[in-house]
Amino acid sequence: SDLRQIFATKSVENIQFLPFLTTDANNLSWLGYGCLKGDGTLITVNAIGAALQTLYILVYLYYSPAKRPVLLQVLLLLAVVVTGYGYFTMMVDTGTRLTRLGLFCSVFTITMYISPLADLAKVIRSKSTRCLSFPLTVTTFVASSSWTLYGLQLHDPYITVPNVPGIVTSLVRFWLFQRYRPEQDKPYSSLPA
Repeated sequence: SDLRQIFATKSVENIQFLPFLTTDANNLSWLGYGCLKGDGTLITVNAIGAALQTLYILVYLYYSPAKRPVLLQVLLLLAVVVTGYGYFTMMVDTGTRLTRLGLFCSVFTITMYISPLADLAKVIRSKSTRCLSFPLTVTTFVASSSWTLYGLQLHDPYITVPNVPGIVTSLVRFWLFQRYRPEQDKPYSSLPA
């Protein structure tokens, strides 16, 4: 929906850039884990995810009036990815590489899923779900649940564990959507007839 809004308005106003960037970094990290593990599912899903996120970043950059800060953040991401790649390929021995990369990916994913908690506090204070995206909540719930089940099937805690917070935060957001229905968000009161 953010990309659709950018194309419709030809503006990135009110759209945060950081989620595109962190999701791309997350996809690239899991892509590395999938390549190291030889897991075709992880490779395919995260290669597609990284490609889409990179496309979103390029579209955002194209429509952004302030290109310098966006470019600096992209360059910082690239520096982190290259540094991480160097660390995991040159500094970590082959026997522990998969474990350390899995731990890194898990921590990064948990951080991504927990980051919207600040928005949840804002929703409770304002009694409005305007700042939450229902489609994103549904998508997060489905993706987290799917990856959790996939991780359980593979007996891979690095896939299973970090997706549980995604399920929990999605359930909390569903509860908030139920508790603070959109019709309560009307900024006006109805006039008597």
